[in-house]
This record gives sequence, structure tokens and C-alpha cells, in this order.
Amino acid sequence: MIKKYYLLFLLLSIVIGLTSCDNTDETLPINPFDNISQSEIIERDKIVVISDLHLGNDLAYSETVSHLKRLEQFLKEVRSSETIKELVVAGDMFDEWYIPTRTNTYGGGTQADFVKKTVVANKEIFDVLNGIIKDSKIKLTYVPGNHDMGFLPENINLAMPGVNQARDLGNKYAVGTYHPGGYSQIAIEHGHRYDFFCSIAPGANEGDAPGAILPPGYFFARLAANSFVNPTTPEASTKVPLVTLNAPGDAEQYSKYIYYTLWKKVMEEVIYVKDNFSDPIITTNVGNYTKTYSINDILPQNSPTDGSIQMNLYNGLFTQSNWDERAKYNNVAVMTDINQAIAGSLKTEYIDGQSEVQYFKNPHSDVRIVVFGHTHNPMIKAYTNLNEEQCLYVNSGTWEDQKTRDKSIKINQDILKMHFVVIDPVSSDKKKLQVSLYQYNAGIHLLKDYNSIEL
Repeated sequence: MIKKYYLLFLLLSIVIGLTSCDNTDETLPINPFDNISQSEIIERDKIVVISDLHLGNDLAYSETVSHLKRLEQFLKEVRSSETIKELVVAGDMFDEWYIPTRTNTYGGGTQADFVKKTVVANKEIFDVLNGIIKDSKIKLTYVPGNHDMGFLPENINLAMPGVNQARDLGNKYAVGTYHPGGYSQIAIEHGHRYDFFCSIAPGANEGDAPGAILPPGYFFARLAANSFVNPTTPEASTKVPLVTLNAPGDAEQYSKYIYYTLWKKVMEEVIYVKDNFSDPIITTNVGNYTKTYSINDILPQNSPTDGSIQMNLYNGLFTQSNWDERAKYNNVAVMTDINQAIAGSLKTEYIDGQSEVQYFKNPHSDVRIVVFGHTHNPMIKAYTNLNEEQCLYVNSGTWEDQKTRDKSIKINQDILKMHFVVIDPVSSDKKKLQVSLYQYNAGIHLLKDYNSIEL
């Protein structure tokens, strides 16, 4: 009897042992950020950059809805990685701009309430981000963008307690350049400070909103939201009234006319609406603005008295001296031409090209790698600085959904946008960095471009 039980026990032990061996042999999925051989030393040395998440306050009209589950999955991969040392969100993480025109942004509450509501609407995303902060293994850095321009540091901290906020000294609002620890020659910023439509505009409308900083791009975004929430067709849309340049030799008038041509183009080809331009439809109650404006308050028009081009809002922005002062307020290093800046607001290559103007061709800068967001145009582009050294510009793209007015059109959002940047040392050489641009294509790290540089 004893022998019988002994044999039964031995048999069970063998079965359990075999089962255990099978489990041991099962390989756990390798984190895609940690694709290294077992012989290599695991070290946290990667910097991951994402931008333009556009996490909205209300998923009924937010710019990022379809991509939220993938963003959550991506952030969980970041959190569980053993080789990432820092995650940088380079602006437009929140979205105080993309709100339909008739919607009261704060709904009678405060900016703090708005932030809290955004966190609730995107709970899974902020759960992972705050988990990263609490783990204290990966540094999480937030750089302000234009869509979260007015967000005060204390309100960002409500969403992500303890997050590292990269803000320029002396400016509590929406500009910041971040140099990751140990890499002073890497500059990460949103890139909107060079954009006429989107850089901070202090004192632009003191008569209407004393102390306001919101630039013309704020109203552009409000109308853009209206254009997609209440869609129409180009044929049925309200047409922009004709404006004539009657004084082409007047520099200010010429700049205003360029501004007008941009508005005409976007209102008839990009964010066309069916609203009456005279109706007060743009509810503000944000950033020191309290009035409800019409589209005509924003658009340039010919004065009925002398035919000059004038506008109710932002009328005083159109001199080179004003643009220079505004650039200084935004901590811009190299002054630019106002007309190029106005026209460049619709040309992503102009904004992307400021990496060369402000850094690589700036004799006072030693930065060799620049990362922007803002234009939503992912790329890696090589430059040469004044010392004939190789430099790299990278744009981190966006995670917003592909927009459509026709809701019957089926779009495979899972293969669109969702880009990110990885900067990491090549092998053991800490001065030689590989810069890689990826797309999170259907949850797969799809390498789109890469380059290396030795600092």
C-alpha cells in the first residue's frame, strides 16, 4: 500500500514538474521599448517625446477620442519599460481652445474645474500618467503648448501632482524650452512661440479684455470646432466679404491684408461654417475675455470712412515693432519678419524651419537637437550649424483623431497619426545619440525614420 501511494506521489510530482517547466519556458512578451539582448546591461537611458495629445474636456467634441485606448496602451508600455528614463509631453496635452463657439468653456466654473473635468473625461490616461509619477522610475515632464496656453502651474498640478513643468523663467504661461538632464544640446519645446496666430499676445485687446494673452489662433480653433460639430459644405458655407488693399505702400495695411487673405482661405476652404458672420456666437468667459463675439469681430474689413483695413480684435498687432515686442515676451531669440510670420502660420515648413533660425543658425546657441510639436507634421530633418556640425530637427506629430465632417465615412483611425520620438545613446557612447521617429500603428512600434548624431 505504501509503495502504491509512493508511486502515485512520484507520478504527480513529475506531472507538476513538467507543468512548471512548461510555464518557465513560456517567454513573457518583451516590452517594445526594451528590445535588447540578455547580454546587454539594462539601463534607463531613453528619452521618449510625445506631443499634441489634445485631451479634451468633453468627448462629444474632443479632438482625441478614437485614439484614447491606443494612447493608454502606449503609456502603459512606457510605464513598464526598464530602459526609459524620461517621458516628455511637448505641449497641447490639454485643450482649452477646441471648443464649439456657442459652448461656455468653463460652464460657469473655473479653470481648475475645467482641468478636473478633463481628467475625469480621460481617466484611464491620467491614471497611467500619475502612476508613472508615483513609481518614481521615469521622470514625467510637461511642456506648455498653445491649446493649454492659459493653464496655470497649480492647475496642471491638479491633474498630475508632482509632474515636472518646463516653463521659461519669468513667464508663468505658455512657453517653455526643456533641456533633458545631461543634455544641454537638446531643446524640446512646443514651437508655437514663432507662430503669429498662436504665440502669446499680451495687451492685444486691452479695451475688450484687459490682461488677456490669447492670440488670434484661439478664435480660429473655436471656429474650427464649430465647423466639424455643425458641419456644412464649402458651397453652402458663409463667404468671407471682400476686402481691398487701398494703401499697398503702408506696411501695417499690407500686413493686415496678408492676415485677411489667410482668414479668407481658411474660412472658405478649411474651417468653413454656415453661421451669419454678424451674429454673436463665440462665447468666451476664458482668459480675461468675457464678451460674446461675432465672426466679423475677428475678420479684417474696410473702414466705411477711409477704406483702410481695420478689425475689432487684434487691430494693433500689425507692425514690425509690435511683433518684435511680442516675440521678446515669448522669449524668442532671433527676431523674424512679421509678414513671413503671418503667412507662415498656415505653412508648417515655416514653423518647422524656426528650428534652424532660432537654434542651428543662431551664433549664441549650442543646441544640436531640436524637438517641436505644434505643426502635427512628424519628421526628422538634418541641418548644419554655423560650425559645420550636424544638427537634427524632429517633429513629434500628434495623437488627435483624423477629423471628418461626414460621419458616415469609415476611417481606420488605428493606422493614422499617433507618432512619438525616442532619443537614446548608441551603445555605451553617451555622446552619440540615435533619434528615431515612430508611429504607434495599430499598437505596433513602426519605425518611420531615424538618424544619429554625435554631440
